[in-house]
Amino acid sequence: MKTLIYSQKNKSITFFYFLLVFLIVNITFSQNNTEFKGVIIDRETKDKLQFVDVIVEEANISTVTNSEGEFLIKVPNDMLNKIVTFSHLGYTKQSMLVSKLNNTNNVIKLDEAATILAQVDLNFPKNAEKLIRKVLSKKGENYNTNQSTLTAFYRETIKKRNKNASLSEAIVEIEKAGYNDSKKDGIKLIKARKNTNYSRLDTLALKLQGGPFSTLYTDLMKNPEFIFDENNLSKYTFKFDKSTQINNKLVYVVNFKQKKEETNPLYYGKLYIDAESYALTSAVYNLNISNRNLASAYFVRKKPKKVKVYPTNAAYRVNYRTLNSKWYYSYSNIQLAFKVNWKNKLFNSRYTLQSEMAITDWQQSDIGKLSKAKRTLHPSTILANEASGFSDPKFWGEYNIIEPEKSIESAIKKISKQFKKTS
Repeated sequence: MKTLIYSQKNKSITFFYFLLVFLIVNITFSQNNTEFKGVIIDRETKDKLQFVDVIVEEANISTVTNSEGEFLIKVPNDMLNKIVTFSHLGYTKQSMLVSKLNNTNNVIKLDEAATILAQVDLNFPKNAEKLIRKVLSKKGENYNTNQSTLTAFYRETIKKRNKNASLSEAIVEIEKAGYNDSKKDGIKLIKARKNTNYSRLDTLALKLQGGPFSTLYTDLMKNPEFIFDENNLSKYTFKFDKSTQINNKLVYVVNFKQKKEETNPLYYGKLYIDAESYALTSAVYNLNISNRNLASAYFVRKKPKKVKVYPTNAAYRVNYRTLNSKWYYSYSNIQLAFKVNWKNKLFNSRYTLQSEMAITDWQQSDIGKLSKAKRTLHPSTILANEASGFSDPKFWGEYNIIEPEKSIESAIKKISKQFKKTS
């Protein structure tokens, strides 16, 4: 059995590993809330927009659109007179009264923001690496330094080829330390559900070790050492890309990648930086997996000796948004793909693993250290081991969730039918 070796050298990626284990398998919604559904599209191209923030202002209630541009948000009836905003990187923000939304079939059209030429901005920074150092140095000014309690929806899926093999979902409560605080964030499981089709996974079970912690660790401003901090920025090359907008404000775009002389797998991607405050608003990046043996060592915790497992994709995303002039973590997404080669087998297997977490409610907290409640999660927790089944169609009640994709929604319906037959 091969075990990942921990060291300071590869600290930057250890929180993303997956546990691959060989198994022999024996096989109401409250009337005090109103639910709104819809889709958000580009007004000109009609393309459906993914990762759009849907936020009820002055209420700290929010969600994000799925990969098909769809959203679902539940709003207390005494807040229907509040403003709901739809904002997306590169688009003009749109706002309206919650009460103006239909219960279903809302179509929100966003206009692409006018391109801002970097040459027009007289204050445009000249050195991309110096800009990133400034972003890191202003963490205490730009990000929430008080402890806060976040409610979040978390989902992880495993697909074999294009078919869902495992689904796990959870509502968690995050006790998030201030961005200048060295204290680690804590997560408490509120409720969760799961289903795994082991016949579709064959005899290889893939389990995400870390669960909600994996997505939470993508918060680069809270955990810069996992990707890069002021001590290892010299390992990267930074270059400016064309600027864009978010919420009608100028955003600098910086591309980064590891230098050629760096042999260990590092990251490449884009950083989006608010031009006024120098706050990181979003980051989209990938792990360099060109050396598949080194890259595999970062993810594979356990595996059978007769199996070779290689990552074919490792993509990450983190988004931030503002509240009371401070930025805080709002959404992250991890997408991993693996090729599994069995000795003496003609065909290989391909698995895709995705996890995402969206903050759906937020409030300041003065309770100090997260209590050691019975349902408090450990960073090594495997969520699928903690969850119950999919039998209750009203399982989430008043909690806001990410609208499931069509393929996941179809799988959930099939799971529900199976429970009805057996109950």
